[in-house]
Amino acid sequence: MIKLVIFDLDGTIADTIEDLADSADHALEENGFPPHTLAEYKRFVGNGVKKLIERAVPNGTGEEETKRIFDSFSLIYQNDCLNKTRPYDGICELIEELRADGIKCAVASNKPDEFSKRIVSHLFKENSFDIVIGKRDGIPPKPDPMIIREILEGLGTDPHEAVIAGDSDVDVYTAHNAGIRCIGCEWGFRGREELEAAGADALAVTPSQIYGIVKMLNNNMEDTVK
Repeated sequence: MIKLVIFDLDGTIADTIEDLADSADHALEENGFPPHTLAEYKRFVGNGVKKLIERAVPNGTGEEETKRIFDSFSLIYQNDCLNKTRPYDGICELIEELRADGIKCAVASNKPDEFSKRIVSHLFKENSFDIVIGKRDGIPPKPDPMIIREILEGLGTDPHEAVIAGDSDVDVYTAHNAGIRCIGCEWGFRGREELEAAGADALAVTPSQIYGIVKMLNNNMEDTVK
């Protein structure tokens, strides 16, 4: 039985792209570099904010200058991370349905842990998620499965009892590295083609379809046991 759904944050449960883009553009322009489009930022995100800034600065930018822009971005984003960020339509209802069925919910993000917890606590009702974990020093980012294994252990859940829902190939690879199935979320930043190419086990066009996929998986498991 599926007892746990582990969600990615950016592009999966929350539309964060405009605040990320605005903060990054502000940091770039402060240092004399050109801004980017939202479409470009959707390709830059997924591997954490340090990688986001590395992708946003011009080719050939030195390590020291890149760090300065990253530090500037971090200060700006700390103040502006909730200006335009919103839950995707249907996500709050999905979480309520899952929890009503006794299914635990967690968040695993490559966004820094401080920002991850702050955004989730601001956007969602208290106790919507059993665990929220972002990127921390000394812990490798997704697609390394360490963060997923920490969540599984913390919630007493086996890999076959969990699924990961995410919008990028990073989430698919993370799931498979942890021995877990992945539901690709088409409404996010990357889209169907990337999710299919990465090998997502199922695809959801809307959040409500995640509930249907989980129910289908549980029904199939019950039939197998019978």
